[in-house]
Amino acid sequence: MNTLKNQTPLSEEQRRIRKRYIGATFVTCIVLSLVGGTIHVLELGSNRMLDMRDKAGIDLDSEHEHIRAAGEELFRQVDFEFGDEQQASYSVAEAEALLTPEQWAEVEEMVVIPAGDFLMGTDRKQSNVYNRPQKTVHADEYKIDKYPVTNAQYARFVAATGYRPPLYWKGGKIPKGEELHPVTMVSWQNASAYAAWAGKRLPTEAEWEKAARGTDGRRWPWGDTMEVDRLNTYYSVGSTTPYNAYPNGASPYGVIDMVGNVSEWTADDFTAYKGSTAPADLFTVKKAREPRQGANKAMKMAEFEETDERYKVLRGGSWKSDPFSTSTYHRNYAWPHFASDFFGFRCAQSS
Repeated sequence: MNTLKNQTPLSEEQRRIRKRYIGATFVTCIVLSLVGGTIHVLELGSNRMLDMRDKAGIDLDSEHEHIRAAGEELFRQVDFEFGDEQQASYSVAEAEALLTPEQWAEVEEMVVIPAGDFLMGTDRKQSNVYNRPQKTVHADEYKIDKYPVTNAQYARFVAATGYRPPLYWKGGKIPKGEELHPVTMVSWQNASAYAAWAGKRLPTEAEWEKAARGTDGRRWPWGDTMEVDRLNTYYSVGSTTPYNAYPNGASPYGVIDMVGNVSEWTADDFTAYKGSTAPADLFTVKKAREPRQGANKAMKMAEFEETDERYKVLRGGSWKSDPFSTSTYHRNYAWPHFASDFFGFRCAQSS
């Protein structure tokens, strides 16, 4: 106590110096904490990016080859499909030699779907409004391709008819090793032409959905739980896979690859289900036109007008899709002349 009493009181100047020192120390601690926290966050982010790169299904150094601007594929396809340049492809004999007789028999196999009722659509509120409501639908007996149409099958069609090969066939030939992958970069019009040549047709939405889910309303061909080892989706592979890569993803009828791999064209227009609460303009195709008056004309902004055209429905999701877009009831849609590297198809036939 005596020692404390004998201490010389601090001068006003000393108090100011001490306060500045304590303040500077406090600020320094805060800055160091922020810097340390920032470094930690950057390290976490760097590790996360490395982890994501490790899990990517494509070589990210070639990412520019896989990702294109919105609509770019459409313009590339139109330029290619309707251009003047004719592209050589396979002769009939060359196309036939792409597979063995046993492979041809397997990829051409069809599955009989018996007549009867099934549950179509969904009542799940989390689902897109155009997938609702669920309803009971009757389908007559029909046959459907067990597998999506492969590149080799499409090559036979191209060889026999002189039809233009898909855009990604460099030099008019299938990329090496992809003979048994589903054909892609085919429009609804291309798919319909192939089906007619093969003596078949595209399946209706109802036929496609029944073949995929059976009669009990399941969400995926195998049941109600997403199981990622049963399908090719969400960039897990980074490209299409051969027709028989996921046998454990078969539907109740034994139809393969109904979900994932490629989104499949169906015969139907994209229209509202009976009882749907989806807004009507969702199903109306709109086209851009030059503005005629007002602010849009002054700013040269495009206006949109309704047309009598209809989108076509695609089903099943693809190797690029959100996994939940592969639900058996989920509907996708596109212009009938649009093609993409994840659009494919399979055929059906009335019994």
